[in-house]
Amino acid sequence: MDNAIELAGVEWQAGKSFSLNQLDLNVPTGSIYGFLGPNGSGKTSTIRLLLGMTKPLAGRIRVLGMELPGRLPNVLRRVGYVPERPHVYPALTVAEQLRCHASFFPSWDRRWADDLTERLGLDTDRKIARLSKGETGKLLMLLALAQRPALLVLDEPTDGLDPVVRRDVLGAVLDYVAETNATVFISSHLVHELERICDWVGVMDHGRLLAELPMQQFKNGIKRIQVHGAPEVPLEPPFTILTREPTNGLGARETWIVRGWESPMRAYFDDVGAEVHDVIDLDLEESFVELLRSARPSDPQEG
Repeated sequence: MDNAIELAGVEWQAGKSFSLNQLDLNVPTGSIYGFLGPNGSGKTSTIRLLLGMTKPLAGRIRVLGMELPGRLPNVLRRVGYVPERPHVYPALTVAEQLRCHASFFPSWDRRWADDLTERLGLDTDRKIARLSKGETGKLLMLLALAQRPALLVLDEPTDGLDPVVRRDVLGAVLDYVAETNATVFISSHLVHELERICDWVGVMDHGRLLAELPMQQFKNGIKRIQVHGAPEVPLEPPFTILTREPTNGLGARETWIVRGWESPMRAYFDDVGAEVHDVIDLDLEESFVELLRSARPSDPQEG
Protein backbone atom coordinates (compact mmCIF):
# COMPACT_ATOMS: atom_id res chain seq x y z
CA MET A 1 0.00 0.00 0.00
CA ASP A 2 1.38 3.42 -0.98
CA ASN A 3 1.50 6.07 1.72
CA ALA A 4 0.89 9.78 1.26
CA ILE A 5 2.71 10.49 4.55
CA GLU A 6 5.52 8.46 6.10
CA LEU A 7 7.36 9.30 9.31
CA ALA A 8 10.03 6.84 10.44
CA GLY A 9 11.92 7.14 13.72
CA VAL A 10 11.19 10.87 13.98
CA GLU A 11 12.44 12.66 17.08
CA TRP A 12 11.77 16.24 18.07
CA GLN A 13 12.17 18.23 21.28
CA ALA A 14 10.33 21.31 22.58
CA GLY A 15 12.36 22.61 25.51
CA LYS A 16 12.62 20.25 28.44
CA SER A 17 8.96 19.45 28.82
CA PHE A 18 7.82 17.78 25.58
CA SER A 19 9.24 15.51 22.90
CA LEU A 20 8.30 13.19 20.07
CA ASN A 21 10.25 9.96 20.44
CA GLN A 22 10.79 7.46 17.61
CA LEU A 23 7.53 8.44 15.92
CA ASP A 24 6.48 6.12 13.10
CA LEU A 25 3.37 7.13 11.17
CA ASN A 26 1.92 5.93 7.85
CA VAL A 27 -1.04 7.53 6.11
CA PRO A 28 -2.33 5.45 3.16
CA THR A 29 -2.84 7.29 -0.09
CA GLY A 30 -6.51 8.06 -0.69
CA SER A 31 -7.49 7.58 2.95
CA ILE A 32 -9.20 9.94 5.37
CA TYR A 33 -6.90 9.55 8.35
CA GLY A 34 -8.11 10.75 11.74
CA PHE A 35 -5.25 11.89 13.97
CA LEU A 36 -6.73 11.68 17.45
CA GLY A 37 -5.36 12.87 20.74
CA PRO A 38 -6.07 15.20 23.64
CA ASN A 39 -4.83 18.77 23.55
CA GLY A 40 -1.08 18.82 24.09
CA SER A 41 -0.52 15.27 22.84
CA GLY A 42 1.74 16.26 19.92
CA LYS A 43 -0.71 16.46 17.04
CA THR A 44 0.16 20.00 15.94
CA SER A 45 3.89 19.37 16.48
CA THR A 46 3.64 16.38 14.12
CA ILE A 47 1.81 18.44 11.50
CA ARG A 48 4.45 21.18 11.67
CA LEU A 49 7.12 18.56 11.02
CA LEU A 50 5.41 16.99 8.02
CA LEU A 51 4.85 20.44 6.50
CA GLY A 52 8.48 21.47 6.97
CA MET A 53 7.76 24.21 9.52
CA THR A 54 10.19 22.61 11.95
CA LYS A 55 12.97 20.07 11.46
CA PRO A 56 13.28 16.75 13.26
CA LEU A 57 16.33 15.95 15.35
CA ALA A 58 16.38 12.47 13.82
CA GLY A 59 14.35 10.25 11.53
CA ARG A 60 12.93 10.39 8.01
CA ILE A 61 9.87 12.21 6.62
CA ARG A 62 8.31 11.55 3.20
CA VAL A 63 5.20 13.33 1.95
CA LEU A 64 3.58 12.47 -1.39
CA GLY A 65 6.59 10.28 -2.18
CA MET A 66 9.11 13.11 -1.66
CA GLU A 67 11.75 13.47 1.05
CA LEU A 68 11.71 16.42 3.40
CA PRO A 69 13.22 18.93 3.73
CA GLY A 70 14.90 18.57 0.33
CA ARG A 71 11.71 18.49 -1.78
CA LEU A 72 9.67 20.82 0.44
CA PRO A 73 8.65 23.38 -2.27
CA ASN A 74 7.40 20.56 -4.52
CA VAL A 75 5.44 19.05 -1.62
CA LEU A 76 3.81 22.29 -0.52
CA ARG A 77 2.51 22.97 -4.03
CA ARG A 78 0.34 19.87 -3.66
CA VAL A 79 -0.78 20.30 -0.04
CA GLY A 80 -3.82 22.20 1.22
CA TYR A 81 -3.51 23.22 4.86
CA VAL A 82 -6.04 24.48 7.39
CA PRO A 83 -4.15 25.48 10.55
CA GLU A 84 -5.46 25.47 14.09
CA ARG A 85 -5.20 29.28 14.15
CA PRO A 86 -6.36 31.39 11.18
CA HIS A 87 -3.64 32.57 8.79
CA VAL A 88 -5.63 35.19 6.88
CA TYR A 89 -5.26 38.99 6.80
CA PRO A 90 -8.01 40.80 8.76
CA ALA A 91 -7.74 43.98 6.68
CA LEU A 92 -8.50 42.20 3.40
CA THR A 93 -11.92 41.40 2.01
CA VAL A 94 -12.78 37.78 1.27
CA ALA A 95 -12.28 38.45 -2.46
CA GLU A 96 -8.86 40.01 -1.86
CA GLN A 97 -7.77 37.07 0.30
CA LEU A 98 -8.86 34.65 -2.41
CA ARG A 99 -6.83 36.51 -5.04
CA CYS A 100 -3.82 36.68 -2.74
CA HIS A 101 -3.92 32.94 -1.98
CA ALA A 102 -4.53 32.01 -5.63
CA SER A 103 -1.35 33.83 -6.71
CA PHE A 104 0.79 31.20 -4.91
CA PHE A 105 -0.83 28.14 -6.50
CA PRO A 106 -0.79 27.46 -10.26
CA SER A 107 -3.34 24.70 -9.62
CA TRP A 108 -5.91 27.18 -8.23
CA ASP A 109 -9.37 26.40 -9.59
CA ARG A 110 -11.15 29.73 -9.88
CA ARG A 111 -14.45 28.28 -11.03
CA TRP A 112 -14.59 25.86 -8.13
CA ALA A 113 -13.53 28.63 -5.71
CA ASP A 114 -16.53 30.63 -6.94
CA ASP A 115 -18.81 27.62 -6.49
CA LEU A 116 -17.53 27.01 -2.95
CA THR A 117 -17.92 30.68 -2.08
CA GLU A 118 -21.58 30.50 -3.05
CA ARG A 119 -22.15 27.10 -1.44
CA LEU A 120 -20.61 28.19 1.86
CA GLY A 121 -22.49 31.48 1.86
CA LEU A 122 -19.47 33.80 2.03
CA ASP A 123 -19.79 37.50 1.19
CA THR A 124 -16.77 38.33 -0.97
CA ASP A 125 -17.03 42.07 -0.21
CA ARG A 126 -16.86 41.60 3.54
CA LYS A 127 -13.63 42.28 5.42
CA ILE A 128 -12.16 39.25 7.15
CA ALA A 129 -11.99 41.18 10.43
CA ARG A 130 -15.80 41.25 10.40
CA LEU A 131 -16.29 37.53 9.75
CA SER A 132 -17.65 35.29 12.50
CA LYS A 133 -15.59 32.31 13.67
CA GLY A 134 -17.76 30.03 11.56
CA GLU A 135 -17.37 32.19 8.44
CA THR A 136 -13.60 32.29 8.97
CA GLY A 137 -13.56 28.49 9.24
CA LYS A 138 -15.42 28.24 5.95
CA LEU A 139 -12.97 30.64 4.28
CA LEU A 140 -9.95 28.64 5.48
CA MET A 141 -11.41 25.45 4.06
CA LEU A 142 -12.24 27.18 0.77
CA LEU A 143 -8.64 28.41 0.45
CA ALA A 144 -7.28 24.90 1.01
CA LEU A 145 -9.70 23.14 -1.34
CA ALA A 146 -9.61 25.59 -4.26
CA GLN A 147 -5.91 24.93 -4.84
CA ARG A 148 -6.90 21.31 -5.72
CA PRO A 149 -4.46 19.56 -3.33
CA ALA A 150 -3.42 15.92 -3.50
CA LEU A 151 -3.10 16.02 0.30
CA LEU A 152 -5.35 18.00 2.63
CA VAL A 153 -3.94 18.60 6.14
CA LEU A 154 -6.50 19.85 8.65
CA ASP A 155 -5.52 20.82 12.19
CA GLU A 156 -8.63 20.98 14.41
CA PRO A 157 -10.60 22.47 11.49
CA THR A 158 -14.00 22.50 13.21
CA ASP A 159 -12.99 23.25 16.80
CA GLY A 160 -15.39 25.80 18.26
CA LEU A 161 -17.71 25.83 15.24
CA ASP A 162 -21.43 25.26 15.59
CA PRO A 163 -22.95 22.01 14.25
CA VAL A 164 -24.34 23.58 11.08
CA VAL A 165 -20.98 25.10 10.10
CA ARG A 166 -19.19 21.83 10.94
CA ARG A 167 -21.55 19.99 8.63
CA ASP A 168 -20.94 22.47 5.80
CA VAL A 169 -17.16 22.39 6.20
CA LEU A 170 -16.87 18.59 6.43
CA GLY A 171 -19.38 18.17 3.62
CA ALA A 172 -17.13 20.20 1.32
CA VAL A 173 -14.17 17.98 2.27
CA LEU A 174 -16.07 14.75 1.63
CA ASP A 175 -17.31 15.99 -1.74
CA TYR A 176 -13.76 16.88 -2.74
CA VAL A 177 -12.42 13.47 -1.70
CA ALA A 178 -15.21 11.69 -3.62
CA GLU A 179 -14.31 13.64 -6.74
CA THR A 180 -10.49 13.49 -6.58
CA ASN A 181 -9.52 10.57 -4.26
CA ALA A 182 -7.27 13.01 -2.39
CA THR A 183 -5.74 12.03 0.94
CA VAL A 184 -6.98 13.81 4.09
CA PHE A 185 -5.03 14.01 7.32
CA ILE A 186 -7.34 15.49 9.95
CA SER A 187 -6.24 16.21 13.51
CA SER A 188 -8.90 16.52 16.18
CA HIS A 189 -9.88 15.76 19.75
CA LEU A 190 -13.56 15.56 18.70
CA VAL A 191 -13.75 11.79 18.55
CA HIS A 192 -17.40 11.44 17.52
CA GLU A 193 -16.82 13.70 14.52
CA LEU A 194 -13.98 11.64 13.09
CA GLU A 195 -15.86 8.39 13.65
CA ARG A 196 -18.31 9.36 10.90
CA ILE A 197 -15.81 10.29 8.19
CA CYS A 198 -12.46 8.53 8.69
CA ASP A 199 -11.32 5.15 7.43
CA TRP A 200 -7.98 5.16 9.30
CA VAL A 201 -7.11 6.35 12.78
CA GLY A 202 -3.93 7.16 14.68
CA VAL A 203 -4.01 7.91 18.42
CA MET A 204 -1.41 10.20 20.01
CA ASP A 205 -0.69 10.87 23.66
CA HIS A 206 2.33 12.53 25.29
CA GLY A 207 4.33 12.45 22.07
CA ARG A 208 3.74 8.75 21.38
CA LEU A 209 1.64 7.04 18.73
CA LEU A 210 -0.41 4.54 20.73
CA ALA A 211 -2.28 2.96 17.83
CA GLU A 212 -2.55 3.17 14.04
CA LEU A 213 -5.03 0.99 12.16
CA PRO A 214 -8.18 1.02 10.03
CA MET A 215 -11.06 2.76 11.79
CA GLN A 216 -13.37 -0.25 11.65
CA GLN A 217 -10.71 -2.49 13.12
CA PHE A 218 -10.10 -0.01 15.92
CA LYS A 219 -13.82 0.23 16.72
CA ASN A 220 -14.41 -3.51 16.58
CA GLY A 221 -11.23 -4.63 18.34
CA ILE A 222 -11.52 -2.90 21.73
CA LYS A 223 -14.03 -4.59 24.05
CA ARG A 224 -15.16 -4.58 27.66
CA ILE A 225 -15.44 -8.17 28.87
CA GLN A 226 -16.74 -9.61 32.15
CA VAL A 227 -14.50 -12.47 33.30
CA HIS A 228 -15.27 -14.91 36.15
CA GLY A 229 -12.37 -16.76 37.77
CA ALA A 230 -9.67 -14.79 35.95
CA PRO A 231 -6.10 -15.98 36.55
CA GLU A 232 -3.97 -13.67 38.67
CA VAL A 233 -1.27 -13.69 36.00
CA PRO A 234 -2.71 -14.13 32.46
CA LEU A 235 -0.81 -16.69 30.41
CA GLU A 236 0.08 -15.23 26.99
CA PRO A 237 -3.38 -13.98 25.98
CA PRO A 238 -3.98 -13.58 22.23
CA PHE A 239 -5.18 -10.01 22.84
CA THR A 240 -3.73 -6.97 24.66
CA ILE A 241 -5.12 -6.29 28.14
CA LEU A 242 -5.49 -2.54 28.54
CA THR A 243 -7.02 -2.59 32.03
CA ARG A 244 -8.46 -5.14 34.48
CA GLU A 245 -10.45 -4.23 37.57
CA PRO A 246 -12.69 -6.06 40.06
CA THR A 247 -16.39 -5.81 39.21
CA ASN A 248 -18.08 -4.29 42.25
CA GLY A 249 -20.31 -6.68 44.18
CA LEU A 250 -19.75 -9.65 41.90
CA GLY A 251 -17.22 -11.69 43.85
CA ALA A 252 -14.50 -13.17 41.67
CA ARG A 253 -15.68 -11.39 38.54
CA GLU A 254 -13.42 -8.82 36.85
CA THR A 255 -13.92 -6.26 34.10
CA TRP A 256 -11.24 -6.35 31.43
CA ILE A 257 -10.72 -3.83 28.63
CA VAL A 258 -8.91 -5.63 25.82
CA ARG A 259 -7.55 -4.60 22.44
CA GLY A 260 -7.36 -6.84 19.38
CA TRP A 261 -10.37 -8.95 20.35
CA GLU A 262 -11.89 -11.51 17.99
CA SER A 263 -14.72 -13.91 18.81
CA PRO A 264 -12.64 -17.15 18.67
CA MET A 265 -10.54 -15.77 21.53
CA ARG A 266 -13.22 -16.91 23.99
CA ALA A 267 -11.46 -20.28 23.86
CA TYR A 268 -8.49 -18.77 25.68
CA PHE A 269 -10.55 -18.42 28.84
CA ASP A 270 -11.64 -22.05 28.70
CA ASP A 271 -7.98 -23.04 28.52
CA VAL A 272 -7.08 -21.04 31.66
CA GLY A 273 -10.12 -22.15 33.66
CA ALA A 274 -11.98 -18.86 33.45
CA GLU A 275 -15.37 -17.94 32.03
CA VAL A 276 -16.49 -14.98 29.90
CA HIS A 277 -19.93 -13.67 30.91
CA ASP A 278 -20.25 -10.67 28.60
CA VAL A 279 -18.41 -9.09 25.66
CA ILE A 280 -19.50 -5.46 25.34
CA ASP A 281 -18.89 -3.24 22.31
CA LEU A 282 -17.45 0.21 22.95
CA ASP A 283 -18.06 3.23 20.77
CA LEU A 284 -15.06 5.10 19.38
CA GLU A 285 -14.97 7.66 22.19
CA GLU A 286 -15.01 4.96 24.89
CA SER A 287 -12.28 3.04 23.06
CA PHE A 288 -10.22 6.21 22.74
CA VAL A 289 -10.55 7.03 26.44
CA GLU A 290 -9.67 3.48 27.54
CA LEU A 291 -6.63 3.41 25.29
CA LEU A 292 -5.39 6.70 26.72
CA ARG A 293 -6.11 5.63 30.29
CA SER A 294 -4.11 2.43 29.93
CA ALA A 295 -1.12 4.19 28.37
CA ARG A 296 -0.82 7.26 30.59
CA PRO A 297 2.55 7.52 32.34
CA SER A 298 2.68 8.23 36.05
CA ASP A 299 4.38 11.59 35.40
CA PRO A 300 2.89 12.86 32.14
CA GLN A 301 4.59 15.35 29.89
CA GLU A 302 2.94 18.47 28.62
CA GLY A 303 3.31 20.03 25.22
